[in-house]
Amino acid sequence: MTRYIPKRLALATATAAVIGSTPALAQLEEVIVTAQKREQSLIDVPLSVATMSGERFTSLFEGGADIRGLSARVPGLYVESSNGRVAPRFYIRGLGNIDFDLAASQPVSVIMDEVVKENVVLKSFPLFDIDRVEVLRGPQGSLFGRNTTAGIVKFDSNKPTYEPEGHAKADIGTLGTTNFEGALSGGLTDTLAGRIAVLYQSREDFIDNGFTGEDDALGGFREKAVKGFLLYEPNDRFSALLGAHSRDLDGTAAVFRANIFDTGSNELNDNYDRDTVFFDGGDNNPQEYENTGFNLKLDYDIGATTLTSITSWEEAEGRSLGDIDGGFGAVFLPVMGPGFIPFPSETQDAADTDQLTQELRLASNSDGAFNWQVGAFYFDSSLDVETDPGFVPPTTVSHENTTWAVFGQGDLALGDFWTLTAGIRYTEDDKDLTAPGYDVSTGDEDISGDLALSFAISDNSTLWAKVGTGFRAPTIQGRDVAFGNPPSVADSETIVSYELGYKAELLSNRLRINTAVFYYEVDDMQFTAVGGADNSIQLVNAEQGTGQGIELDVEWAITDQLQVTFGAAYADTEIEDPALRVGACGSGLCTVVNPVDDLGVIVDGNPFPNAPETTYNFTLSYTVPVGKESELFAFTDWSYQGDTQIFLYDAVEFSTEDQFEGGVRLGWRLRDGAYEIALFGRNITDEENVQGAIDFNNLTGFTNEPRVWGVSLATRW
Repeated sequence: MTRYIPKRLALATATAAVIGSTPALAQLEEVIVTAQKREQSLIDVPLSVATMSGERFTSLFEGGADIRGLSARVPGLYVESSNGRVAPRFYIRGLGNIDFDLAASQPVSVIMDEVVKENVVLKSFPLFDIDRVEVLRGPQGSLFGRNTTAGIVKFDSNKPTYEPEGHAKADIGTLGTTNFEGALSGGLTDTLAGRIAVLYQSREDFIDNGFTGEDDALGGFREKAVKGFLLYEPNDRFSALLGAHSRDLDGTAAVFRANIFDTGSNELNDNYDRDTVFFDGGDNNPQEYENTGFNLKLDYDIGATTLTSITSWEEAEGRSLGDIDGGFGAVFLPVMGPGFIPFPSETQDAADTDQLTQELRLASNSDGAFNWQVGAFYFDSSLDVETDPGFVPPTTVSHENTTWAVFGQGDLALGDFWTLTAGIRYTEDDKDLTAPGYDVSTGDEDISGDLALSFAISDNSTLWAKVGTGFRAPTIQGRDVAFGNPPSVADSETIVSYELGYKAELLSNRLRINTAVFYYEVDDMQFTAVGGADNSIQLVNAEQGTGQGIELDVEWAITDQLQVTFGAAYADTEIEDPALRVGACGSGLCTVVNPVDDLGVIVDGNPFPNAPETTYNFTLSYTVPVGKESELFAFTDWSYQGDTQIFLYDAVEFSTEDQFEGGVRLGWRLRDGAYEIALFGRNITDEENVQGAIDFNNLTGFTNEPRVWGVSLATRW
């Protein structure tokens, strides 16, 4: 399906005349996205979309990184986790959720191959054989619905081809790091094609346990995954795409480190040693998870319209065990370390989840001035979370969630230059929690949508404006039941967002610019108050939260041999609720900056937690021809994260600033990509960046992955 492209005459003609007088240089490839559930050129989509593909994407994972490697690699996107390689938490434009419970909901939706991954464990499926990543910034209230008030991170895998093709890539690095990815694709008959892709990632244990005296006790992992597709096309009007995937993870959960900050400072102190911990519990923090899923997409051309059905089923289960206090000893013992440990804390969390989704869409497929689509969506999931605090018997909390929605969207060309896009969605969402002594139900319904107007300045540039609304369903938090406290419930939150953007392809399509400014207001904003003196997790609603900022994506082919990309984002967020109070750090060791009264810490005016004020990213690629068929290349990528407050309250110790990481690739390859050999490095300056903290026991924190150097071999046919 294609969209009507207005005639953009005067400026396009003048531009062509200028370009025609200059020597031909390398042009950027056109970027096609499916942000509106149909293929469109990026320049024609009236919303803030950033994309990643090719070397910019694949290089991030050569050192064994997981999905968190995307953090700050797209302007406005931040990813972190206190659960290691599972249960990532995503933030866009400052909106996210710091809740570490396996039942936590998020305002950023993750969609893989057109299937929403609702549970946080499902969101962590490893990334390989990916065709394109799209980050949709801002609420996506019409086509995608609830729990997208911040935006969407969307992954599309490579699909089957009838022509035989494939690739294989092996990366071997320091710390016993191995990364292998391969894929095969081709026609099985004239009407049937298949594709299968595999991934193996591993790292040897490299962290010593100073308490037990065990060398190389933890820090490693083994990640195995496979996915496959079968494409059946008996004629030009019908197609069926069947997909299946599986994942098996066995490794180390998050590594918590006790007292790595001094009171009054957020700098890592002498207690921090990347290669050593002192765990007296947690069995060296093991983690294991399995995930399997299937999805079926059917497309049927019935004339002027296409009927699409997408059915999916997912299941996952596993566990993580951790020494939460990050050290050893207690007040009644003569020796403690590192630093003061008031009491030992060891916890195991396990999850068993499954989900079923069904979507039906009917869309126009004509090349006219008006295009439309309507649809319905159904979602059903169950989740059992078992929490074992160690000092009382384990507790299982069961969650059930059912939602359904109907939606529609259309765009209309208003003459040669203007296009109007409008969408609307009705959603009903119901949730139930069952736990020993508790039976809690909640639900809500909402109408959300968006309205956008775009103006074609020329054939290669567009100005657009958008008003969008979104809905985050009510949430039930039940983890505290394991610690003798009742569940908490947060009411629905709604967002209204205003955006103005500009997209252009300049200099004969050698320079691409994509920028937007935004302002949003979130009513009844859901927050999670974690930690405090009682180490609780409580959901709260703030009266309002606001955010404003700007995003910029630039891609420039300066010459045939030199290309650069640059991204920047600024987000100014603020909690607006004079009555909202939360608990401060339970250890009593932190320096709270906010005012405190008898009810707790006053957080009115604070930025949102884990909302970087600024993010920057930069890549540079340079090639030198060697003969007619090969080239030497150099590639480097860098990301930067500005001021970030970790919790709802502001404490000197629990904030980060000026954190960055860089990578590099140097090597040789054939220009057709048939063979490549490269030396690579990840986190090449070996930065020690704080990614999170635990505040109830001591000044505990956890950090990023260490530097990895290695060699990469790749082939493609």
